[in-house]
Amino acid sequence: MLARHGSLMRSTTDEAAEARACKAAALSIVTDAFAEADREGIDPDCLAQVAIFAAISELVGAYGEEAVAEFTQGLPDKVRQGGFSLGPKH
Repeated sequence: MLARHGSLMRSTTDEAAEARACKAAALSIVTDAFAEADREGIDPDCLAQVAIFAAISELVGAYGEEAVAEFTQGLPDKVRQGGFSLGPKH
């Protein structure tokens, strides 16, 4: 998690558990939004790209460009290691 000043935030055990619960709830909301968009005929790839843009824009607004650039540097390796895979790796 990014701290407001742009570095990684250290958490206590309670804060970490709360953060996991928050992320699980947020993922459920986003997953539901994708399902709703699919029912409405919106292309899933289009929605995914727009969602990435919206998420990064929110992070930049909260933490600034440099902090987000540093945070996102590790994304390619995380993708390759299955960090975003909800099922079997492709």
